Amino acid sequence: MFSRSKSPSNHLHSGLQTALLALAATFTLSGHAALPQAVGETPMPTLAPMVKRVTPAVVNIATRGTVRERQPQNPLLEDPFFRRFFDIPDMGPRERQFQAAGSGVIFDAKNGYIVTNAHVVDNATEITVTLQDGRDLIATIVGTDAPSDVAVLKVKPDNLIQIALGDSAKLEQGDFVVAIGNPFGLQHTVTSGIVSGLGRSGINPDGYEDFIQTDASINPGNSGGALVNLRGELIGINSAILSRSGGNIGIGFAIPVNMARSIMDQLLNYGSVKRGLLGVSIYSLTPDMAKSLNITDTQGVLVSQITEGSAAEKAGIKPGDVITSINGQTIKSNTELRNAVGLSRVGDKLDVAIIRERKPMHLTAVITDLPTTTGKPAQAKNGSAPAGDAGGALHPALEGVTLADAAEGGVAVKAVEARSRAAQRLRVGDRIEGANNRGVANLKELSDIAKRGGTLVLTVRRGHAVVFVPLPAP
Repeated sequence: MFSRSKSPSNHLHSGLQTALLALAATFTLSGHAALPQAVGETPMPTLAPMVKRVTPAVVNIATRGTVRERQPQNPLLEDPFFRRFFDIPDMGPRERQFQAAGSGVIFDAKNGYIVTNAHVVDNATEITVTLQDGRDLIATIVGTDAPSDVAVLKVKPDNLIQIALGDSAKLEQGDFVVAIGNPFGLQHTVTSGIVSGLGRSGINPDGYEDFIQTDASINPGNSGGALVNLRGELIGINSAILSRSGGNIGIGFAIPVNMARSIMDQLLNYGSVKRGLLGVSIYSLTPDMAKSLNITDTQGVLVSQITEGSAAEKAGIKPGDVITSINGQTIKSNTELRNAVGLSRVGDKLDVAIIRERKPMHLTAVITDLPTTTGKPAQAKNGSAPAGDAGGALHPALEGVTLADAAEGGVAVKAVEARSRAAQRLRVGDRIEGANNRGVANLKELSDIAKRGGTLVLTVRRGHAVVFVPLPAP
């Protein structure tokens, strides 16, 4: 179960103690705050100097608002005839007042801008920001972006202290981190841990996610709080926890500061985040797929299909290309490509690194809106082919697919069983023109390639479009 509210609970990991004890004589938290070498004759490492410098930039956020909700009802009460017969009034949505609390981080003290989670201020009509020195400030919402769960607030810029921003792209698994926030209303609670993982996604299928996973204790109320490195630089905005009970079990997630900063800039400059599209259908490249395509690079995404009139088509990207990076940022999965493109605005130019026929290339794509009209795929012709062959005889992934030589060359898909392995990727009327980067003129040639085993990457003609379809071996 994922929970959108979080905060840290106080504990100092023994691993952190051991590491800091070993480095106490030489390690410096920052140019201004060095760890003391000893208290008396006993080494005593501490994070206190860094924490004192950072906590004034972390604030408590209290919200009030109104939500509309439907009361739970007996199914019989949903029947209008039943309600009229017994003279029962309509039980429609009702309004409910709520109060909630979270955390935030001062990004810009001069202008009074605070970054928090979008869900912290969702439906809020009154927002109060409490500073570490006890002052209460009324905040207004500059903008929110639900897909990334980032919101920007503005308060009166009266003697504020902003946090130093780090570079989340330089984070590595195992780096020490500190979480600061307001769990359960306990203001400015500090906990420590490490970076447990990077690039986590899947919490919100419709969101743009590239979470930092940490075991720093995080609990309800810490949403929007700071995740900092040992130099006191912000590297993440705490956002969610994985929990069955609603409390901390050592799996927390933070939005990388680079993503939060990009969203903040767009909200300040444009009032919203207008995401562009590249216009590709893709599959994450697997070692089996790379082997089938005879390429040595096993990281990237395989372009399956190009949207007509899209940025990808105009840039010269083709089905069968493997995208390995965007603007120098390595792309290892569908999620990473979606985030890289989704955080770009319409009109941005992206340097797209690809592999085509085992040769590296660079193309420039100008991000555009989704085309309002696209050409309708033409219906594939049904050639006068002989009776179909069972695809399962060629390759296990083609089990349940009926194939035949196509009159215009290649192999026609004549039938696909609804529950077969290929049902989600092949359609009746498709024409297979190649497999594993080799042309296919007939069933025999497809059979020769398929018998080698492994993942089968088909080049399929679907109407006017060419689609690459990977069929992993069971």
